[in-house]
Amino acid sequence: MAMGNDGMEDSNISDVEKGNFVINSDLNASSNPTIEFVQRLLAEFIGTYIIIFIGCGSVVVNKLYDGIVTFPGICVTWGLIVMITIYAIGHVSAHFNPAVTIALTLLGLFPFKEVLLYIMMQLLGSILASATLSLIIDITPKGFFGTTPSGSAMQSLVVEIIVAFVLMFVISGAVNDHRARKELGGVIVGMTIAANVFVGGPISGASMNPVRSLGPAIAVYQRGPQWETARETVGDEDGERRPPAETMIDDGEQSMEERCKLWEKMETRRWRR
Repeated sequence: MAMGNDGMEDSNISDVEKGNFVINSDLNASSNPTIEFVQRLLAEFIGTYIIIFIGCGSVVVNKLYDGIVTFPGICVTWGLIVMITIYAIGHVSAHFNPAVTIALTLLGLFPFKEVLLYIMMQLLGSILASATLSLIIDITPKGFFGTTPSGSAMQSLVVEIIVAFVLMFVISGAVNDHRARKELGGVIVGMTIAANVFVGGPISGASMNPVRSLGPAIAVYQRGPQWETARETVGDEDGERRPPAETMIDDGEQSMEERCKLWEKMETRRWRR
């Protein structure tokens, strides 16, 4: 067989047969700034979606299936999925968190003009991931996978400030400092998130990420435990407190006309809120 194109073809076939699939071009690079920016926005959207879907998915599965995941399992899941996502698409963009975007902007490491679009894509990814979970799993109030602080408002605020600061500090030092070993950045950030959830999870929910809380809240129409407390006892317009209209309707003691009036009153209160 003559050498030349045939020889080159044989060489390529041999490389493929040997499992050598290395491509000598950078598929992620683009000379067009607009395309490169769109790639980064898509990376933020996809990365945030993956993190929220897997992380919040572990929460809802644990709640609905008798604690099968366990609290340590949830902590590890959050850390692992963040680490995996960083290594998967971090070479394109790897904020996945408005707090990270703002922190890097304040440090002069990210252009201010791109902040809003980054945050919008992160929020959209979180909402879509939360909506996906709501569609494939029957979410009950018990299974709500948003952040539901069990401590007081002040306790939760302090814990969130501390764990968010720890995360921003680690990202700034371990990932963005030129002296750091950046190949370990994903592992370090993932371990930091797991550790923060271990400490802050039982108190504040350990959000560390605004879209982690906003996404489920928007998708499931849940405004937090303080609203549930307020709904436990519903007050009349004159200030008198009585049991919620929902329970009064279901107790079987009212006539149909009374039930309709109570239902109309309950719906009016909901629209006011």
